Amino acid sequence: MNATSLLVLATAEGADPELQLLPAPAELIWGIVAFALLFLVMSRYALPSMNRMLDERRARIQGQLEEAEAIRNEAEELRRQYQEQLKEARARANEIVDQARADADKVREQKVKDAEEEAQAIRQRARDDAEAERSRLVQQLRGQVAALSVDLAGKIVHRELDEEQHSTLVDEYIDQLSNMN
Repeated sequence: MNATSLLVLATAEGADPELQLLPAPAELIWGIVAFALLFLVMSRYALPSMNRMLDERRARIQGQLEEAEAIRNEAEELRRQYQEQLKEARARANEIVDQARADADKVREQKVKDAEEEAQAIRQRARDDAEAERSRLVQQLRGQVAALSVDLAGKIVHRELDEEQHSTLVDEYIDQLSNMN
């Protein structure tokens, strides 16, 4: 029966159509019996497999959560190790830079020391050269003074001196000249 025929039937009996909420008692009994049978069949066959499926799903989700937690812990450990390695690498880099600076300072100090030593050696060679030149000039001057003094003495004395007298006279004259300075 369709809804319009029920409405016509209900109005024919004189009942208010809005008050007709309950089905007929026979339909109600058959509905309860059908529901009970459906519940028994479901509880016997469908619900255990559904519970088993839900338990498997719960276990799988729990396993995935534990795996995700393990991966997160592993990632955290790797991040911590990476930060430690990065910290060590920075410390090592700073040590290398400090060592390079120290080595550069040592090289610079050694170069300065070598340059000072070389300058000192150059000054000493210059002094030695100057002293050698002075000695050479003094010897040359002695020879010229000796020759001049012999000529002068020869003119004054009007005679030639022998070699021994000449040498004595030159030495005395040079000593006198040296004492004047």
